[in-house]
Amino acid sequence: MGLKSDLARQYRNKFKNTPTLTLARIMYNENAEVFTDVEDVRSALRYIEGKKGTKDRKAVINTPHYMENERPKNPYKLPDSEEIDFKPYQIKGVKRLAVFNDIHVPYHSITALTAAIEHTQDCDALLINGDLIDFYGLSRFMKDPRKRSVSHELKACNELLDVLQKHYKKIYFKLGNHDVRFEHFLMMKAPELLGIAEFELSYLLKCKERGIEVIKDKTIIKVNSLNIIHGHEFGMAVFSPVNIARGLFLKGKTSAMQGHNHQTSEHTEPNMNGEITTTWSVGCLSELHPEFLPINKWNHGFAIVEVKDKEFHVINKRIYKGRVL
Repeated sequence: MGLKSDLARQYRNKFKNTPTLTLARIMYNENAEVFTDVEDVRSALRYIEGKKGTKDRKAVINTPHYMENERPKNPYKLPDSEEIDFKPYQIKGVKRLAVFNDIHVPYHSITALTAAIEHTQDCDALLINGDLIDFYGLSRFMKDPRKRSVSHELKACNELLDVLQKHYKKIYFKLGNHDVRFEHFLMMKAPELLGIAEFELSYLLKCKERGIEVIKDKTIIKVNSLNIIHGHEFGMAVFSPVNIARGLFLKGKTSAMQGHNHQTSEHTEPNMNGEITTTWSVGCLSELHPEFLPINKWNHGFAIVEVKDKEFHVINKRIYKGRVL
């Protein structure tokens, strides 16, 4: 590049950690007669660092400005941040994924669970999409001391996982708002126990021994372009006047599935280009008329996600009196 690359080396010596685009603007303001525009300067800076492709990289690989790794991400030396890197969890290599929501052990429905298991025997994986266990005794609400204990809930939950292991080659377990009651209880009552493996829910449910993949609370799960959440992630920010699936569409604006609300529904909207976005809410596998809310709009159900290449197909099933509809 001659003069352009020589200038790029001079400025890079002076501004060692300045972002490339920022330095390109400085160089262009001071050398407009040499460069066509800012992008032309940026090209020269990238050239001396070996970032313009294999052919150009060979020409500069043994020069002082060649960079094998990316430039530091904090050029202005900002203070350390505790920002969380929010990334979705990718489920890959699955052809038919069964999705069970809101089992709420020990308040599960044996009839509904039996129907769901029987109907998904050809699925090669199972996603337990939140609220596997109820943790009634750890709730922040008024509690009936006559209800079953936490130890009983954990025992029943382990017994259920023993059964599910026999029917599915792979199990994924995403934590829902009820599942994290255990950790929240420790935060409030026994923070000193946080971080000790023996006091983690995944340890108490023998997830590692069972080969169960545990997915953190509020993580988005991706199956190709389908987004799956438990349903509590958005809170109560959007009121849904029609159904749960429409509420999910208003919140997410993309093809997505959720549980949490114990109702089966579907909502589809095309955009002006004819592209279709569909959202689904999936029924529960727990009791339908609990003491705290005996009158409701709940129904039993489960879903199957069929995966082929980069596409997906959702089969959203309702269960009525043990019969899959």
